[in-house]
Amino acid sequence: MADENLRSLKEQVLPFRSIRNKDFSRDVRGRNKASRDKAAGTTKVNQPGGFHVNEQDTTAVLSPVSGQTEDAEESSQSAPITAASGGQSQTAQPGQVRTAAERKRPGKLSESKRIKIFCGSSNPKLCEEICKFVGVPLGETRLQRFSDGEVHFQLLENVRGADVFLVQPTCWPVDQHLVELLIMMDALKRASAGRITVVMPYYGYARQDRKDRPRVAITSKLVADLLTTAGANRALLVDLHAAQIQGFFNIPVDHLFASPVLVSYFRDLELPNLTVVSPDAGGVERARFFAKKLEVPLAIVDKRRTDINVTEVMNVIGDVRGRTCLILDDIIDTAGTLVKTADALLDQGAEKVYACATHAVLSGPAVERIAASRLEQVVVTNTIPLREDALGVPKIKVLSIAGLLGRAIESIHMETSVSTLFN
Repeated sequence: MADENLRSLKEQVLPFRSIRNKDFSRDVRGRNKASRDKAAGTTKVNQPGGFHVNEQDTTAVLSPVSGQTEDAEESSQSAPITAASGGQSQTAQPGQVRTAAERKRPGKLSESKRIKIFCGSSNPKLCEEICKFVGVPLGETRLQRFSDGEVHFQLLENVRGADVFLVQPTCWPVDQHLVELLIMMDALKRASAGRITVVMPYYGYARQDRKDRPRVAITSKLVADLLTTAGANRALLVDLHAAQIQGFFNIPVDHLFASPVLVSYFRDLELPNLTVVSPDAGGVERARFFAKKLEVPLAIVDKRRTDINVTEVMNVIGDVRGRTCLILDDIIDTAGTLVKTADALLDQGAEKVYACATHAVLSGPAVERIAASRLEQVVVTNTIPLREDALGVPKIKVLSIAGLLGRAIESIHMETSVSTLFN
């Protein structure tokens, strides 16, 4: 046992002795070199080999990690440092010497944050308007599809550490645009984006937000889980079908309303004897807020849904006789509810009926129904691009929410409040 301990001690001591001998020989050479330099009236600092020599102290200690002297920081205060960089010499004044990590570190964290905006194929025009408002160029990407329909997405610029906003409403075809969004977020996550904020002006699958009958799915919760798993760090949504969908996310959610844009438009119209109408009980809160902003009365239409996309209007709650009615909804899908509500209001003595909604889904016979209806005008926003056949209908007017989304993106990036956007 004693022999083994002695052998182990030798193995530990011999390398150390060898290193000390090398350091001693270097120390002697350094002292001799320093003596010659002092005799010649010169002083050299941070020469190759890791030595530091000055007139006050000619002892050199080699750092075992970097090969530089351990007392470099103290001696730097008494002598200028000259470092070669790209063939040019740069001189640091006394008291201004910084390490390599400090030279790369910005003065403020906000100075290192970059903002980038990307979009998918569902609504590129809206994304271009947002980029123009914010003053940021649209990110360069390549989006292709294989012959079997699979999505191939590639980022064409560096996003490492960037604050990325990905704009993609999941409108028709919903499944295609949703999968496209998930693939784009996965690419951003694997490219080391600093933060990914998914901007969904229209949140597809939002109408299935609860179990209203046995053995059905809650798709709005499923989509929220998919977005989080794909890499979203934050979500920016507009006029959700139900406000409680925000609770389905495990990440921060900013829920905007298009009402400021719509209220401003109808306030400028100055419609006489205006009454805001909610087409169902679920939209009463939205309609009440709208009526309060316009300082007009509120009415409610009681409807009963007999099947998917099939409704039957029952009666009108409130006095609409001789009034100009404004139907407010979040989505216009097949326009069946909208047209029947307008007919019910006119049958109750309303003079004129207008309608407005945030999301113009306009599926199936919606465009034909609106064109043939007794509605004066239908005002929507550009959260969803209009169908080609809807562009030629004079009753349909589109308002842009690019400014609203642009201000929200700026607030999120600068980490300021977005509550002012609700007014």
